[in-house]
Amino acid sequence: MKAEILADIKRYDTIILHRHVRPDPDAYGSQGGLAEILKASFPEKRIYTVGKEEPSLNYLRRLDVISDETYQGALVIVCDTANTDRICDARYTTGDKLIKIDHHPNEDPYGDMRWVDTSASSTSEMIYEFYQFGKEQGLKMSDEAARLLYAGIVGDTGRFLFQSTTEKTFAYASELIHYSFSRPQLYQEMYDVEESIVRLNGYVLQHFEILPYGTGKMIITKDILEKFNASTSEASQLVSSLGSIKNVKSWVFFIEEDQEIRVRFRSKGPIINTIARKYNGGGHPFAAGASIYSWDEVDNILADMEELNKAE
Repeated sequence: MKAEILADIKRYDTIILHRHVRPDPDAYGSQGGLAEILKASFPEKRIYTVGKEEPSLNYLRRLDVISDETYQGALVIVCDTANTDRICDARYTTGDKLIKIDHHPNEDPYGDMRWVDTSASSTSEMIYEFYQFGKEQGLKMSDEAARLLYAGIVGDTGRFLFQSTTEKTFAYASELIHYSFSRPQLYQEMYDVEESIVRLNGYVLQHFEILPYGTGKMIITKDILEKFNASTSEASQLVSSLGSIKNVKSWVFFIEEDQEIRVRFRSKGPIINTIARKYNGGGHPFAAGASIYSWDEVDNILADMEELNKAE
């Protein structure tokens, strides 16, 4: 598959890279990291990264604004996006060929070509593996590509703490840090938070609940977001805060938006993406997400999680 993808990259003069909505560091890291590898390797090609920018990730990359005409005859690559509903910028269908590169379960096999590796810690890890495969065939790594890929790996492994972290993950990270970028600065940009978000995290730690079979529960309404001047994406970043609590097997955040309630699942062992899929979501076995449209569905989700935890 990597050989076929590289052959297509060499064949096309215009390459446009997409990623998912509500991006995280791995979305930016894989999209931007691949773009920088291709720019360093093929300076004659036109390489673009597109999508709605996430201001909190501007330190990683600023995205391109391109015309609809740019897609004519272009190769489109979508990184780190499990299903078409989550692809940012609907023009991804208007290119000449579409490739999917992702590490989520391949339940929506879109695209003309797909490289999906659920064993990878992140799509950024896959992009580095792609570079390793192709470096004897013209692929070049740059300092900026290394910075982006390292950020994506760090972000999606929770600083190498999550179960998805493997020996290969550490090996790739150890190679990336040999490039010229400041890890202390990158960590500071990734993990510095506003005082209001720290105080919201304090609220979370004071108000979460633990159900009898080890389900952690946290509800954050719009009123609470307004009180702490926090966005839904900022609140979502706090979901890992319940992971160190003893006797919690899996946990869930319900975060209210204008038109929906975002549901963020995490687990120490039970496979929770099956529950996410039941509620029009998906994700990894131990980290998944969904959306619901009524508070009436909360009890059903909690009952499903308790049943799952009980069986562990």
